[in-house]
Amino acid sequence: MVAVFLRGELGSERFAPGIREALDAAGVAEELITEPDLRHLEDNAVRRRVLDATRGYEQRIGLFDGFPHDVRWSRVALTPAELGAVRYINWSYWLEISGGTRRPADAAGRIRTSLEAYGVANDGFHELAAELRQGRVWSELIVVSAREQGDDVVLEGHGRLTGMALAR
Repeated sequence: MVAVFLRGELGSERFAPGIREALDAAGVAEELITEPDLRHLEDNAVRRRVLDATRGYEQRIGLFDGFPHDVRWSRVALTPAELGAVRYINWSYWLEISGGTRRPADAAGRIRTSLEAYGVANDGFHELAAELRQGRVWSELIVVSAREQGDDVVLEGHGRLTGMALAR
């Protein structure tokens, strides 16, 4: 999960600079993320430290505030219907852009009407939708689920998920 998370954010204009800075501070190259060998325990530890430095993963702050330590990670494929049911995290920007529903389809509808949450331009979402229509393959999304509650929530990949909703 850590390697996938960092790879997704390395492709983000917003988060890539912080990741590159943390990689430089650790004295390692981007290949640690772009070409991860999960069999190397020290490399895995460095990736965790980079995620902690940029997003508070080990400290359980920021995005990971209150996130459990005993998570079972699995790589799965979601159907379009399952992906359509994935919701955004409960943060103000995603609430605003989706009209409070946290549903990417609702955000896409609002974006199509030129609504901008907090004055943030939607150009990046339109660019992502265009890339998808042109066949670009993106890094995996990270979706978390508490099956007891029945919620699937995107942890990493909000922009890409919004681009998918716009491209439909």
